[in-house]
Amino acid sequence: MRPLAIFGAGGLGREILMLVHQINEVSPTWEVIGFYDDKRPATDTINGIPYCGTVKDLNATTGPLHVVVAVGSSHSRAAVVARLTAPHLEYATLIHPDVSLQPYQQVQIGAGSIITQGCILTTDIQLGRHVLMNLGCTIGHDAVLEDFCSLMPHANVGGEAYLETGVYLGTNATVLNRVRVGAQTILGAGGVAVRNLPANCTAVGVPASVIKVVGSSL
Repeated sequence: MRPLAIFGAGGLGREILMLVHQINEVSPTWEVIGFYDDKRPATDTINGIPYCGTVKDLNATTGPLHVVVAVGSSHSRAAVVARLTAPHLEYATLIHPDVSLQPYQQVQIGAGSIITQGCILTTDIQLGRHVLMNLGCTIGHDAVLEDFCSLMPHANVGGEAYLETGVYLGTNATVLNRVRVGAQTILGAGGVAVRNLPANCTAVGVPASVIKVVGSSL
């Protein structure tokens, strides 16, 4: 069993703990040694696992140690990773055992990524580092998701779509085939991107339209 620390002691962190248990039921792999979070939780244990401290405390551990960052926001997850600087820390990639990933599918998955129960990936897909796929998401052929993309439950990415760094898809959001979404853009819950979206904006609706650009108001 490999030691694993979970950064993020909130709801997503507890869901990731559940994912680890589900993985271990099929193939014993991980021993969760503790939760870490810069915001101290209300109790000293979370679902039976101790709270062990902040980013500073995690950097001060001795290795080897695997880490998974259970933070839903793309921007916040990237900020945590930037602060985890200890050389002995290695990022765990967690994939629910019911997710079909065979060599013939030609799916590439970066370190630190999380793929939860019910997700479907087809073929020739590229996922960057620290990508989060929450429950029941789908990704079509030849799609690319760069680092720190976040897909909330039942989000869908069409074939040959391209999500740049830090894109956030809300629950039930859809990016259609061959659509490109710019870096750090948020597509709100239920939104459907039928054409390319620029970087650093928020888009909502069907079809999705931009309602906010970082640094300006529309």
